[in-house]
Amino acid sequence: MAPWIMTQRWNDLLFLHYALAPEVVRALVPEFLTLDTYGQRAWVSVTPFWINHLRPPGVPSLPWFSHFSEINVRTYVSYNGKPGVYFFSLDASNLSAVWGARVFYRLPYWQAAMKVKGRGGAKIDYLSKRQHGPKPAELKCSYGPASRQTFHARPGSIQHFLTERYCLYAVSRKHLYRGEIHHLPWDLREAVVDIEQNTMAQPAGLQLPAQPDLAYFSSELKVLFWAPERLR
Repeated sequence: MAPWIMTQRWNDLLFLHYALAPEVVRALVPEFLTLDTYGQRAWVSVTPFWINHLRPPGVPSLPWFSHFSEINVRTYVSYNGKPGVYFFSLDASNLSAVWGARVFYRLPYWQAAMKVKGRGGAKIDYLSKRQHGPKPAELKCSYGPASRQTFHARPGSIQHFLTERYCLYAVSRKHLYRGEIHHLPWDLREAVVDIEQNTMAQPAGLQLPAQPDLAYFSSELKVLFWAPERLR
């Protein structure tokens, strides 16, 4: 495999997982991707977090570029048996990161105004409002770990299905691309969540329930990225 091209660290990440009817999600996913299901349900996740230490190999991270907040809305797919994630949208507070990811990774990034309070603490207040692109796409919530006890997802479990995926799929001009990623297993904790507003999935055509079916928290994770590969 070619060498990785970028590393970054994800912090105070919240997984909000929603179980939906497969036919609803299937209609929104490119036909050449297989929609993965668990328990006969398709799953859509909203994941707010913040990023730091973003850099290419051998280069120090630059504070003005490498530190920003992000939310992604995703579902779970596979191609030729390789599981990954498919993004309906990704919002970020850094405009340079938005355009870089749109051009290089062909991902549907949008710029948002974001405020994150309580970073690294027991309670994180997260506020995001999309500035450019399809709307409404807002998230206002508070969250944190329910306990200090962490766990790794057991193979075959719903937690493993939703978190231990090591590539992303993107579609641009009817072409399919895959970007490999690598990280250690997630250190997960049950999450305590108070959601005041969540319209992040509406522009994709999804109406999410008021409360998630599952919610997990992870304090930090270092991730490596490889250049996207065209599959078709």
